[in-house]
Amino acid sequence: MTGVILKELRMPIQTRHQRVADSKIAIIGAGAVGSTIAYTLMIKTLAAEVVLIDINEKKKEGEIMDLDDGQCFSATGSIKGGNYKDAADADIIILTAGTAQKIGETRLDLVNKNKEITTAVFKGIGKIKPSAIVVVVANPVDIIAHLAQKLSNLPHRQVFGTGTALDSARLKSELARLLGVYAENVGGFMLGEHGDSEFAAWSTVTIGGIPIKNLDVSSDDLNAVEKRIKSAAYDIINRKGATFYGIAMATVNIVEAIVFDQHKILALSPRLTDWNGISDVCIGAPAVLGRNGIEKIWPLKLTGAEMNKLKKSADIVKAYL
Repeated sequence: MTGVILKELRMPIQTRHQRVADSKIAIIGAGAVGSTIAYTLMIKTLAAEVVLIDINEKKKEGEIMDLDDGQCFSATGSIKGGNYKDAADADIIILTAGTAQKIGETRLDLVNKNKEITTAVFKGIGKIKPSAIVVVVANPVDIIAHLAQKLSNLPHRQVFGTGTALDSARLKSELARLLGVYAENVGGFMLGEHGDSEFAAWSTVTIGGIPIKNLDVSSDDLNAVEKRIKSAAYDIINRKGATFYGIAMATVNIVEAIVFDQHKILALSPRLTDWNGISDVCIGAPAVLGRNGIEKIWPLKLTGAEMNKLKKSADIVKAYL
């Protein structure tokens, strides 16, 4: 992987600019998450054209007007509104449309309404560009990603959810604070459903290259970290009504890996086939991501206890499929 990283760093500026200049990103859903993703894409200049789509025309127009005020500070060529058909020729489609999680709700409580919305979205888009990548953000993300794979008629590797990418970022931040190090020096994953049955795969966690099991960290501290991660969304929603900054940044990190063909290993929600005994379900697992989508599922070897947690989580998701 080092060679891949060096290749990206050495990529001529002209080539990097060309990849951005050639890219069109459609965001379906102009709510807090979708509009924050659009804002973050503009700041990072990851697309020549960003199209924001929502059935609420007034809300969409307001977001476009607000974003357009910052156009002169961004190299993004165009930020505009559109309809479902405008997503058909996009290079990347980001699906955020759906009912948001409210106080007291789990992500799984959203499944029926958001399945209806997702079905309507793909019916409205029609035939999608064959090379397009679909990134599902709407919750429950594992179930909606599975549905999007069926509705889009694209190869499974081109359609996946954000999975436990945000949860894994929270894991790194929590451990960085606990141990007094920089978050990028922490490696490891939260796996399983992006929801109540997710779990910290402690066997994958390293701090500065040292397995966490070899460090002087108590099991009580680790359990507290995992508990805070699993309750993070609830805690934020209870305080401000919604979560959107973290998931927007996690999603844009995914987009960056696609646009620049970075081959990043991220905890996404791809379709698994006999990965640690799990098949035929989209669920949080580490995947290598590049311009063509999911290149491979990273071959982590989990402990017996972790495999049991993964199976339990997968069974919960499968029950809703």
